[in-house]
Amino acid sequence: EAALGCKTYFCDPYCAWQKGTNENTNGLLREFYPKGMNLSEVDPEELKRNLNLLNNRPRKCIKYKTSKEELLVTHRRCCT
Repeated sequence: EAALGCKTYFCDPYCAWQKGTNENTNGLLREFYPKGMNLSEVDPEELKRNLNLLNNRPRKCIKYKTSKEELLVTHRRCCT
């Protein structure tokens, strides 16, 4: 926390309601890759396309910005 200047939160095991964004993202990933699928068999270009779709999806929890937009804003704030 001190080195990165951000808060850290650890959820309790088996408490999905404590990690809503993570559970939501897992559900979005399941649209592309079913549970139990061996991801090492996925074509790297296909994976790149699908990750791009997810990273450019507006998220309510970050005021409808995309993950990519939020990362760039945070990076500018932190490193300039």
